Amino acid sequence: MQAVKASSFSPFHLNLNSTSSFPKTTNLYIQQNYENPISCFPSIQTQNAKFKVFTATSPSVSTESETPFDEKTENENQEEKFEWYAEWYPIMPICDLDKRRPHGKKVMGIDVVVWWDRNEKEWKVMDDSCPHRYAPLSEGRIDQWGRLQCVYHGWCFNGAGDCKLIPQAPRDGPQVHTSKRACATVYPSCVQNDILWFWPNSDPLYKDIYLMKRPPYIPELDDSSFSKTFIVRDISYGYELLIENLMDPAHVQYSHYGIMNVPNCLFTVKADREGGRPLDITITKLDVNVITANQGPGRNTFVPPCVYYSYFAFGGSQGKTTAVSSGTVQEKPSAEKQKKALLVFICIPVSPGHSRIIFASPRNFATWADRIIPRWIFHLGQNLILDSDLYLLHVEERKLKEIGSYNWHKACYVPTKADAIVVAFRRWLNKYAGGQVDWRGKYNGDLPPTPPREQLLDRYWTHTVSCTSCNLAYKSLNALEVVLQIVSIGAIGIVAALKQGTLSAVTRYSLVTVALLCFVASRWLSHFIYKNFHFHDYDHAFR
Repeated sequence: MQAVKASSFSPFHLNLNSTSSFPKTTNLYIQQNYENPISCFPSIQTQNAKFKVFTATSPSVSTESETPFDEKTENENQEEKFEWYAEWYPIMPICDLDKRRPHGKKVMGIDVVVWWDRNEKEWKVMDDSCPHRYAPLSEGRIDQWGRLQCVYHGWCFNGAGDCKLIPQAPRDGPQVHTSKRACATVYPSCVQNDILWFWPNSDPLYKDIYLMKRPPYIPELDDSSFSKTFIVRDISYGYELLIENLMDPAHVQYSHYGIMNVPNCLFTVKADREGGRPLDITITKLDVNVITANQGPGRNTFVPPCVYYSYFAFGGSQGKTTAVSSGTVQEKPSAEKQKKALLVFICIPVSPGHSRIIFASPRNFATWADRIIPRWIFHLGQNLILDSDLYLLHVEERKLKEIGSYNWHKACYVPTKADAIVVAFRRWLNKYAGGQVDWRGKYNGDLPPTPPREQLLDRYWTHTVSCTSCNLAYKSLNALEVVLQIVSIGAIGIVAALKQGTLSAVTRYSLVTVALLCFVASRWLSHFIYKNFHFHDYDHAFR
């Protein structure tokens, strides 16, 4: 049970302080911290990380801010800006990618196709458009020679994007397939921490970008002494709300009440039934490249634009962690093994009003659970957590859109430390990143219309169909449901077909019982499949 609970830690998030009266803004309280705050933070400097390359306790009270938030944003470090298209972006964990077929994904508003090049033994990321007439290559196939084939007219491409075959071109005519105009667009890509990343610029200048800059690296995800289970989910609200929500620990007892309850016996202060309490969170660093914060035993780090993680260590001796030049992490030995756990959230901007999350919770204790419990079992609870606040965040995003990113600090009243890291993130977003994701003019700024609730909370198309574990479980459970129905009908048929004297009363009773049990089991299984793989409506009012 300890292992199962460990896979769904409630996030420890960070806060700012303020006593400023509305509408004045919250002032960030930043505590200087010259020690390394968390074990995995040094290795986030990824120059020498393990890397596989694919070429191609009290309510906060703080002083009022003397300068308005947006004025500071304008005046401080104007030369330091975050470049949205000069970063690596994750696509999917490789455990959920099928080497037998191409996969279509959208990241930063860019449609890409991911496929396994068996000739080069590498994952390739290309623009999801055939240069012929812009048919999606993700609807294609891998041909017998290991090339990506467009199924519209049969054009074939190798891993470098070169067109190797145009079936309609005469064999003895001009070699039109060698034209640069026949080539597919290829993006630099790599695998790190068992996640496929790509660089959103296909200019040949960036072909070897991995030599100069690599994705954030978390060594615990590659450490064999830690368990690791990934889940991926497409979310019907934007990147900004996704990051902000994960950084907010105070919502857990309320939005996820009954799912992620924290035992009240662990805290001396308790405000209500749900377990709300003051949170003491301190921001230790905020600049264009990172936000770090402390909350009790937890250390929280945001590495823009996608990686946010929390690190916890308990038990044993608190050996000091140091970074070494090789990019690894060394710890002074302790008499007792220290329990360590991380919550790793990798947040992907997809398009306005849409995002994607990759979540893992590596830990060095109770690791047996991940070896014997199927991954889809963990996903049931993790999807329920995501569902339980999805609708309210979807609605909240539309209200905040009307307010505007640069007016967030004026409209939102955030007087306690519980909102420290949320305010820190909003400051980072406005000060360094232009207030929102840079979509480069692909969208007009409007959010998509709100779909029916059942479609908004749909799990099948947002998770089940793309998760190898859940997809297999879904198909297997559906097959089992059919078997139970056949057995039920067959047992009733036998009883009905045979004459009364042919079967003994005991046999007849047994067959009827089997039929009834199989029927009930099939109906329960049908409900279980729909509730856990399609749609689960979470009603907060009756929790």
